[in-house]
Amino acid sequence: MIDIKQIHHVAYRCKDAKETVEFYQDVLSMDFLVAIAEDQVPSTKEPDPYMHVFLDAGNGNILAFFELPTQPEMGKDPNTPAWCQHIAFEVADREALLEAKAELEAKGIDVLGVTNHEIIHSIYFFDPNGHRLELTYRDGSDEQMKKLKEVAPLMLEEWSVTKRAPKHAAWLHEKEFS
Repeated sequence: MIDIKQIHHVAYRCKDAKETVEFYQDVLSMDFLVAIAEDQVPSTKEPDPYMHVFLDAGNGNILAFFELPTQPEMGKDPNTPAWCQHIAFEVADREALLEAKAELEAKGIDVLGVTNHEIIHSIYFFDPNGHRLELTYRDGSDEQMKKLKEVAPLMLEEWSVTKRAPKHAAWLHEKEFS
C-alpha cells in the first residue's frame, strides 16, 4: 500500500520566474528555497530549457513554478472558470485574514471577500501569472467536520448520478460573514 506522507511540492507554470519569486516573497512572505535550470528535461530528455523555482509555503509545503521561454505563451483553460483552479494558503485566524486583506489592498492588489464557507473563511486574489490565490482560516467545529465527512460519500454518489448539487451540506453557504 502506498503511504503518502504529504505533498512535497505543487508546480505551476509562470510567465517570469524572477517576477513570480519576488511576488511570493514580497506579498506572501515566502522564502525562496531553490532554483534549478536545465536545457534538457530530466524525465523525458527533451531539449527544453527551463527555470524551476521553489518557495517555502510553510510547514514543509513547497510551491514551485516553471518558466518555459521556448514554449508558446502560457494561457488558461478557456473552458474552466477563473474561480475554479486556485491555490489556497492557510492563515492562523480571522484577525490574520483581515490583516492580510488590508495588507494586500494597501499593495494595490484587488481582493475578493471575505467569503464565509462556514467551516472556513477566505479571501481571493491573483498572482502576476493569473493564478487565483486564496487565504483562509479554519473555524469549523469538530461536529461540523464530522457531519461533512459522514455525508461526503452520499453527496458524491448523488452527484455522480444526477450532476446536480446535493443539499446535504447546503448549510455551508447560508450565512454571511460577520
